Amino acid sequence: MEFDSSNSSILKVDQDDVRRSVKYHPSVWGDYFLAYVSTEISATEEEELRRQKEMVRKVLAQTSDHSYHKLELIDATQRLGVGYHFEEEVNKSLQYIHDSYLEYGSKDNDLRIVALRFRLLRQHGYPVSCDIFNKFIDGEGNFNISLIKNYEAMLQLFQAAQFRIASEEILEKALEFSSSNLEALLPNMSSSLSRQVKEALKIPILKSCNRVEAKKFISIYQEDESHSEILLNFAKLDFNFVQKMHQKELSDITRWWKDLDFANRLPFARDRVVECYFWALEVYFEPAQLQE
Repeated sequence: MEFDSSNSSILKVDQDDVRRSVKYHPSVWGDYFLAYVSTEISATEEEELRRQKEMVRKVLAQTSDHSYHKLELIDATQRLGVGYHFEEEVNKSLQYIHDSYLEYGSKDNDLRIVALRFRLLRQHGYPVSCDIFNKFIDGEGNFNISLIKNYEAMLQLFQAAQFRIASEEILEKALEFSSSNLEALLPNMSSSLSRQVKEALKIPILKSCNRVEAKKFISIYQEDESHSEILLNFAKLDFNFVQKMHQKELSDITRWWKDLDFANRLPFARDRVVECYFWALEVYFEPAQLQE
């Protein structure tokens, strides 16, 4: 088959035509990240981080996989941004929890426990059924209205419903039920819980940025009376440790970008090197990945 170029409609641009130039807003950062001087991590800091890490490891090992407290600890390590330190321990515990999911799930009538267990397993890729929530449905096919009295359970249900997949009607109902009632119940909650709910309704765990979530959750976790002081202290130390790594990387990248002078040599392109770094950081947020 031959193509007849004479009949083709090709747009031709006159060489004398002047293409409009786009002027993007200049970078707001300037030399801001070049100013960091305390980005070096001392041997003392590294040793303290290792020491506290082992303390947290012991807490995880000594907490029964049967307990709700173990679920809370696993969830906290993830949200505090230190889960990458304990992947082996967490995966082992979650495997056990998954293997006994039907046995313990059928016995638990506490929505807070059921929802948190379901969410953690789904979050880590375990194929668990949402039928476990059928026990909380009334005769009319709706969630029992009595559940709204337990604010923490409602919050856990909302977060769990974020991990729904297509055709899971019960989780669609769970999302509508929990979100609407949490919004309405905000005035009745403590300031700490109210803050958690507002943050969740705005950006659920599923849609959050790892390092941003860690910074927010450190202060939220600190207000929780049942928090682990050992885990909290380690999370703060690790956050500062990783932050220094980010600052050093941004300083090096900013210096490299400035030396290339792309902002002036390529005026038609956006000068967004810091924003690009932040995007990459969300994909590769673990320190080991940053160093590769």
